[in-house]
Amino acid sequence: MSGPEEVVGTAREFDVVVIGGGPGGYAAALYGAAAGLSVAVVEKDKVGGTCLHRGCIPAKEFLETASVFRTVAGAKEFGIQASQPTVDFGTSQARKQKVVDQLWKGLSGLMKQRKITTVIGTGSLGAGHLVRVDDGSELVGRHVVLAAGSVPKTIPGFEIDGQLVMSSDEILELERLPASAVVIGGGAVGCEFASMMADLGTQVTVLEVLPSLIPGCDAEVSGAVSRSFKKRGIVVHTGVEVHGHEPNGNGTTVSFGDGEQVSVDAVVVSVGRRPESHGLADPEAGVELDDRGFVRVDDHMRTTADGVYAVGDVVPTAQLAHVGFAEAVVAIKDVLGEPVVPVDYAAVPWCIYTHPEVAFAGLSEAAAREAGYDVVVKKDPFGGNSRAKIVGETEGLVKVIAERAPDGRAGRLLGVHMVGPWVTEQLGQGYLAVNWEATADEAAQFIQPHPTLSEAFGETVLAMTGRGLHVG
Repeated sequence: MSGPEEVVGTAREFDVVVIGGGPGGYAAALYGAAAGLSVAVVEKDKVGGTCLHRGCIPAKEFLETASVFRTVAGAKEFGIQASQPTVDFGTSQARKQKVVDQLWKGLSGLMKQRKITTVIGTGSLGAGHLVRVDDGSELVGRHVVLAAGSVPKTIPGFEIDGQLVMSSDEILELERLPASAVVIGGGAVGCEFASMMADLGTQVTVLEVLPSLIPGCDAEVSGAVSRSFKKRGIVVHTGVEVHGHEPNGNGTTVSFGDGEQVSVDAVVVSVGRRPESHGLADPEAGVELDDRGFVRVDDHMRTTADGVYAVGDVVPTAQLAHVGFAEAVVAIKDVLGEPVVPVDYAAVPWCIYTHPEVAFAGLSEAAAREAGYDVVVKKDPFGGNSRAKIVGETEGLVKVIAERAPDGRAGRLLGVHMVGPWVTEQLGQGYLAVNWEATADEAAQFIQPHPTLSEAFGETVLAMTGRGLHVG
């Protein structure tokens, strides 16, 4: 570890130089600086990356706007007399930007407080750990962390113009929502946008090439989301390909499936993200990419170049901010020579902020069976939960999958899957149980407060022991 930055030739030298200031990059910087390393971050825009400025935070702000709208619209059921609400999306946009700016300033201040040097510009790694920035500056890192992030994918025939055809970047900047829209892609992000727009009055059609929404989710969880979407007037077509679109005045007609069409005011393309790896490292740097452009790493986040690490969306792992955080910690611990526990990607927490919300960790029932496990499955619908009835949100369930022990009873918990009210805030105990390899007997011993939504998890694992109170 060194003290303040040094000057080597014309380049400033640091213990760690990070290319990219998104979640993976700034987490590496903060964690390294907290351990006494001298750190520099090269960021082409603003620290915080896609998550803070064009992704997680703005999207969840608008989903919260939708939640407030639903609450006001349903107030009469609680005896609160309120007129039917309307949406001023420009005001929602202003509030979103205020939240984003506050978080950005807080993060910038924290990085300055930890004496992290921030260089604004696009960085590229060359030989000898030399990072060249397009503003002409040069930095050398004893270690380098690549954290350049990702950008939205596009599909042929649907070039992004920011008005008629949008990616997540453009939809999060709108001042007014379209009256009707097609969302291409029924994964987590596509479903979040569909849910938000439908709640705020847009007529939404979702087109997904795979057989179900939110691929990778447990089938019962995905099914609950599909039923809710249908009930709310969201039209969903799964197992269909899109073929193109034909603009017509102020809107466009999208062709899909077997000769089907739908006319809408806008198209939202949500088909995943690709790594921002082009130009990230010169060939002589020794960093290998796979055939999709992701940086190759081992379980310590080490690339094929000695002393060079990669984290976040630029590596072929779950594109989640909290996974980027975890990978950054792994990389910096390796830099420090400390014991490292690699990220267990099969058991990371997933949260999807649709209405109803989705949250899960570990194997789905189908994945557990495919892996060869003999399983015990129990579930508790929120329809019987007292707090869910109180708040008026009874859609969904908690589902727990356990490995069947030699005595035939439920043993180690393999997966916890939730769909329903505020489940993104309830997943913690299920995530810990799966990752600590708790058994049903062990998890069932813990007391759940009543009345809470979270006691649905407790009821489910208690039922797994064969002696459930409310769940058979």
